[in-house]
Amino acid sequence: MRQLVRPARDTRLDIVRGWMQISIFISHVVGSVFAWGIHAAWGLSDSSEQFIFLSGLTLGSVFTLKAARDGHLAAQKDLLKRTLKLYRTQMLLFFGFAVMVVFAAVLLKDAEDLVTGGWCLLVDEPWVAIPAAFAMLYQPEYMGILPGFIFGMLLLGPFLWLVERWGNWALLPSVAVYAATQLGWIATPGFGALGIAFDPLAWQLLYVVGGLLGRRSLLGQGLPRGRWVLWGAVAVAVLGFAARLVEHGFIPGPGLAVTALQHKEVLAPARLIHALSLAYLVAVLVPREAGWMHGRVGEWLAMIGRHSLPVFCFGLYLAWGLNTLARDVPQHAMALHLVLVPLGVALLGLRARLADGGLMRVVRRGAKGMSGVAA
Repeated sequence: MRQLVRPARDTRLDIVRGWMQISIFISHVVGSVFAWGIHAAWGLSDSSEQFIFLSGLTLGSVFTLKAARDGHLAAQKDLLKRTLKLYRTQMLLFFGFAVMVVFAAVLLKDAEDLVTGGWCLLVDEPWVAIPAAFAMLYQPEYMGILPGFIFGMLLLGPFLWLVERWGNWALLPSVAVYAATQLGWIATPGFGALGIAFDPLAWQLLYVVGGLLGRRSLLGQGLPRGRWVLWGAVAVAVLGFAARLVEHGFIPGPGLAVTALQHKEVLAPARLIHALSLAYLVAVLVPREAGWMHGRVGEWLAMIGRHSLPVFCFGLYLAWGLNTLARDVPQHAMALHLVLVPLGVALLGLRARLADGGLMRVVRRGAKGMSGVAA
């Protein structure tokens, strides 16, 4: 393999990740009018697909660079370390949420969140729920997406090892497993009332496709080009938009259009194709660098994107709190959403700033200034 160079950070990816974090937060707020402003309302896929795809894309590039420099074993060890870090985050998120939901149920004397959120198994049969949670097979509300990343990361190293030997044919096993999930032949077993939110047997395909494209990008091979690819992606995006218009009742249309929006848990083919089409359109139509990316909005989104994981986890807590509050005062739910959803988005930026160290620098500068005055 030729000498590889770490590519410069792609500002587009950070901005897209930042927008996805905002979209995910808004989508988790039940009944919010702001949901009409995110792309999930107007297409077959949503931010979950792009979140998974971009993780595969980024780590595919990182793994390939590490393998070229230090060998496949070193790259695999690095990827495993990243996977264990994310697994730890999943466990902290799970038990943090469990404590919060159970405490709220006791304090408010209302078990609705335990039931609707799928936490009853933990309360009734903790000897079953806790081992299943550690195996990531017990997924109450909000607990389903990070396991998809973890399973994808576990597959990525062996997959890219096969890519080195088989080329693009290495995708065949993943495609076969994905097809089997669509046919209902296999499924990941789940514990609890809500089952598995994102079946890794299906979602792994999106992750490894991202990994393959990340590898190709690092090697300078790029994306397939041509008018037919571009217009095909445009056609998929337009059809997804039309399906949403049918679902919302804005235009008449066949029931098939609405059916295409379903089966997110197994990443239905329409959702997979739509997600890849949107990613392709962003890659070929949005420039790598543009002036607006370095304006206040662009930099703010990029900052959120650089710290996607802590912002994502924080957003889940915010969304749960807002949903609980709105449920308890339904007559004021609309007003609460109009005020608290924008506030929540601002808090996501604040959480990213904390992760970025920006606020701490301000505090340190202020403390230094005060000490100078005192002196």
